[in-house]
Amino acid sequence: FELYKFLFASLVILLYIGVMDDIVVMRAYKKLIAQIIVTALMVIGSDVRIRSMFGVFAIYELSYTVSVIFSIFTFIILINAFNLIDGIDGLSGGYSVICSALFGISYFRLGEFNYPLVVLSGVIIGSVLGFLYYNLSHYRNNKVFMGDTGSMILGFLLAFTAICFMDIFIDKELPDVPRYYLQTAPAVAVAILILPIVDTLNVIIIRLVKRQSVFGADKNHIHHSLLELGLTHRRSTVYILIYYLFIVAVAYFFRQINVNIL
Repeated sequence: FELYKFLFASLVILLYIGVMDDIVVMRAYKKLIAQIIVTALMVIGSDVRIRSMFGVFAIYELSYTVSVIFSIFTFIILINAFNLIDGIDGLSGGYSVICSALFGISYFRLGEFNYPLVVLSGVIIGSVLGFLYYNLSHYRNNKVFMGDTGSMILGFLLAFTAICFMDIFIDKELPDVPRYYLQTAPAVAVAILILPIVDTLNVIIIRLVKRQSVFGADKNHIHHSLLELGLTHRRSTVYILIYYLFIVAVAYFFRQINVNIL
């Protein structure tokens, strides 16, 4: 249970930063510093980190220093990437529910040692379903939005569950802990997190091509493209999530092939 030692403290810090940003609008570098502190607590304090690349680009075990730096970078990228997809009703919430369900089912199938992570996934799903009820409301006076508070916390939790998922498949020298191995664990984890990753890469590439700041706001996100086609928020969300599930299904079906090919 060392995994959860700094989890609550990290969530409280993110909650405070998110509320402050929603009210006052903090400078980007201040949010980044807070995110680095929070992720360092988890990576160094709770030892939640990416220890191996499973042969991706012929890289296997990572040294402690490289592992810590790469894990902190991954946390921060996913926290901010999740924030970017929170642009239309139901998308970030619906994605969080599906993503948590996929991780939760995986943890459940991998044995009772991982049941605390099953419970965490269930808590995320329950919380987000309560949010979605009001986020998708037709009545303006009942409608709520996620804001930076919700998106940062959800991005952090999904990054946490993804790194724990990869860690399960590493051969540990721990007594009474079942050993599993799936060479394509990183590819499957990326497939489950593919939506914010691809959307962020898409936006960054477009901004670089247009010689714009990568930190600015624009309407180059995937959901903006669908809205420009005349689709509603709900229909855009449904189409994106269906395609997302297709990608996950393909990755799961081919999970036994070489990790670099996948």
